[in-house]
Amino acid sequence: MKPKPPPKRRARATEVDDGTLTDRAYRELEEMIVTLQLSPGTILSEQTLAVRLKIGRTPIREALQRLARDGLVVIMPRRGIMVSEINLRLQLRLLEVRRELERLMASLAAERATPEERQEFSELAGAMLATAAKADDIAFMRLDQRFNILVATAARNEFARRSMGLMNALSRRFWYQHYQEVADLPLAAKLHAAVAEAIAQKKVKSAAAASDRLIDYIEDFARKTLDT
Repeated sequence: MKPKPPPKRRARATEVDDGTLTDRAYRELEEMIVTLQLSPGTILSEQTLAVRLKIGRTPIREALQRLARDGLVVIMPRRGIMVSEINLRLQLRLLEVRRELERLMASLAAERATPEERQEFSELAGAMLATAAKADDIAFMRLDQRFNILVATAARNEFARRSMGLMNALSRRFWYQHYQEVADLPLAAKLHAAVAEAIAQKKVKSAAAASDRLIDYIEDFARKTLDT
């Protein structure tokens, strides 16, 4: 009898393979915009970006179209493509919707997550706290993105997922622009970790309450930027 082949390792929800060139272009451009390497108001050239990322112009063009749907760039007919401006009023309106959606998604994730996903939530909580202790803002931002993807996956509601996908990048960019002046990175990590741990422990009401506390902090953070 032939020995059975080892079982294939199940990919985690937050593991991202290289995917298509468009996926790669999107991920790299999104991070460049969110971390202000491409600042608001910058006019983008497909050719320049293609050379910089070593990717063809077609994947760059398709990635830019996705970024336009996310609100990170503005496509201006016959004028080019511009990185969108950062607007406090827009952020506050966005938070009104985020509060309701994130509470719902945290609750659904706590109810529907698989055992593997619960383990990953627990690991993410620890990683966020460790990263914040090192004051590593880029690493924390990447963990936050992984956290958002995992919540959206575990909630298993494609409509909520699509809606949140339109907000996450804008929110991360706003945070990155102002966090050095008014943010408390250890507190932000602690609040994120509380949501992750509640989901990991299948505590639906606790996950919803932790999500509200996180949005309270983010809203307070946004309003404090008025004084900077």
